[in-house]
Amino acid sequence: MLQLQAVSTTQFKALGTLWNASRHLGHRVSALALATCAAAFWLNTEITATAADTGDRPNVVVIMVDDLGYSDIGCYGSEIETPNLDRLAEDGLRFSQFYNTAKCHSSRVSLLTGQYCNAAGNESLANAVTSAEVLAANDYTTMMTGKWHLDREPTDLGFSRYFGHLSGACNYFLGDKTFRLDGEPFEVPNRGFYTTVANIDYALEFLDDARDTDDPWYLYVAFNAPHAPLQALPDDYEKYEGVYESGWDVMREARVEKQLEIKLLENVDKPSPRPEHIPAWDNLTDERRDFEVKRMQTLAAMIDRVDQEIGRLMKDLEDAGELDNTLIWFVSDNGACPYDRHSDNVEAEPTSGNVNWSDSTGWAWARNSPFRYYKQNQFEGGISTPAIVHWPDGLKTDRGSIHRGAAHLIDVMPTLAEVSGSTIPTTFEGRDLRPVSGQSLLPIFQGGEIEREQPIHFVFAKDRGLRDGDWKAVSFKGETWELYNVKDDRIEMKNLADAEPERLTAMVDQWMQISKDVLHATRPMLAAATSAVLPHHHPEWTNFDTAPGESSRRNRKKADPAANPKTEKAAKKPRTIRARKNTEMEISDGKLNLTFTGDDPGLAIDRLPETLPAGPYVLAFRLRSNAKGDGELFFTADPEITLPDGTRVEFPVDPDNKWHEYRVRIQTTDRIDKLRLDICDGPGNATIEQLRLTNETDETLVAFP
Repeated sequence: MLQLQAVSTTQFKALGTLWNASRHLGHRVSALALATCAAAFWLNTEITATAADTGDRPNVVVIMVDDLGYSDIGCYGSEIETPNLDRLAEDGLRFSQFYNTAKCHSSRVSLLTGQYCNAAGNESLANAVTSAEVLAANDYTTMMTGKWHLDREPTDLGFSRYFGHLSGACNYFLGDKTFRLDGEPFEVPNRGFYTTVANIDYALEFLDDARDTDDPWYLYVAFNAPHAPLQALPDDYEKYEGVYESGWDVMREARVEKQLEIKLLENVDKPSPRPEHIPAWDNLTDERRDFEVKRMQTLAAMIDRVDQEIGRLMKDLEDAGELDNTLIWFVSDNGACPYDRHSDNVEAEPTSGNVNWSDSTGWAWARNSPFRYYKQNQFEGGISTPAIVHWPDGLKTDRGSIHRGAAHLIDVMPTLAEVSGSTIPTTFEGRDLRPVSGQSLLPIFQGGEIEREQPIHFVFAKDRGLRDGDWKAVSFKGETWELYNVKDDRIEMKNLADAEPERLTAMVDQWMQISKDVLHATRPMLAAATSAVLPHHHPEWTNFDTAPGESSRRNRKKADPAANPKTEKAAKKPRTIRARKNTEMEISDGKLNLTFTGDDPGLAIDRLPETLPAGPYVLAFRLRSNAKGDGELFFTADPEITLPDGTRVEFPVDPDNKWHEYRVRIQTTDRIDKLRLDICDGPGNATIEQLRLTNETDETLVAFP
């Protein structure tokens, strides 16, 4: 087992100095400088090494894809051509119960830190170190390409090289203003650019440079695909012409049949049924069917392209003689996405940056075969995705094996630390580190098993879950808890809550305890479950009663402002910031002086200007506070939604009554309608100044008050 030691932050800072120097001196540090720093590091550090003892430490490639369904690649049941991933699985190890956090940014936090997202400090990573920092301290060259979706930049958190976008999503052909190359702004070319391809172009360039030394290397590739917007290269799109005209019912049936044939799952002889919110394919209008065919055709093309680029990377490793002693780990951040927010140019082909299509709930259901629900939900469809490990020199399992025990993204970082002989520090200057929750999976790689030290905890927004052995408790959007024996009922169709009330109560209590003790959860996360509203529903699931291209939100009613002059005037004029309940606000010299007198206080901005451009955004401000509790930001793009029912973003707050600067990212490509800002949980005082909504290049869009 890996032993955690209290590593000196001075040692890490010395390495950090070299990382920063490398960005300005040809992006490489001399072998002598690295050796000198490493010697100083190890003189005062005691670890239990594995591969490091042999002098033959593996290189590491971690590949994360975005919004990939459980059955979206060939070796997990798909018809999509993924020969390179299939080869990794055939020669390596697959996991049939590998879990994520059901959401983009939180899964990235867990992957990089070995902690649950809230425990690590959310996007700030204020309570964690990254795998790049850990391996770099052990003389690994660290590189990343692709989507970041966290605070600061990869080159601030252990990666010596980086190409990609800091945003949570971008146009595949046109990019966005958050692209960076080694910490500097990168201007996306006007033509000949596609993000998935560019990620590997730069990965190969970084690898070529890394081979100038004898040090092992660590490469993290974070593909944005197949996350929306749905945009594909023309040749890839043409390849799947006509494949999906039979619809999602037929595709799901075929995928499950293949999963049974390859013995991917145990005790699953049929899939979960089609839910009420998805119509039978044959009941769709011709217009809707035509558009849905094109959407799945695009998704297949995007996934196919990811596999092609992984193939380019594998060939490079083979040509360099590095494939056998490179640990390759392929994962996804969550299951297929059901959020059908906005699609334009629905009559066009999605093979340029001028077409912007969102996801389809119908296809998300089929892509998550055989499971229920989707991204953000803590049912298996949201949290269980493909995971493949390939490492010929290190794996002792039979080729093509399937590991059927539960594992999670939090296990990646401690595993990488152990196989590389690196140490996870317990102290780090400027950060208040919390313990790693993940466990090393090296015993599994060596043909054995692990016994989990604690249940696996799941949460995003109001969706909750707990996996303890064969049992799983799960709650949809904070509603009544359900209970399943996933060994016998992996598709979660037999709710045993009434049959096993004591077991369920104990598991819910355990979920609450882990939320408090490990995640340091704030009060909203700990709210009691509410009564279930069945059938389950989400306002951003596809509304199949509308025509493609129209708003997909269900039951959305638009008032006619012309019928009431006062309403028309109010619609054009954004409302100013206001104090919410248990909050008193005095505005003086541009500062918001706040007094909080009870629970759940905060500020609300009920309507933003109609001229506000689409996101992503940053809410920036300076804050001085003595009120305890972490901060929360809520936002929505839908005028009909009342906050806090929109999207929630957590961020840590220092209640030391000193000035601190905050930048809270709002990851959306929509134009937001309203905001809510909570900076504490209860009584206290605070002052906010320089409160403004900006774009990601720090251009002020709206200033408050």
